[in-house]
Amino acid sequence: MEVLSYLIPISLILGAVGLLAFVYTVRSNQYDDPEGDARRILSSDWDDRPKP
Repeated sequence: MEVLSYLIPISLILGAVGLLAFVYTVRSNQYDDPEGDARRILSSDWDDRPKP
């Protein structure tokens, strides 16, 4: 039971770090989709030369 006194704070800290990393990526617009990747994946056209 003594190990729980170490594991619970560590898990809370790691969860907070993950949440902060997610909030940072959302605020820095890393999930924006300006080119429409969701539509391109459904397209039947094959692009031999993708944009750089």
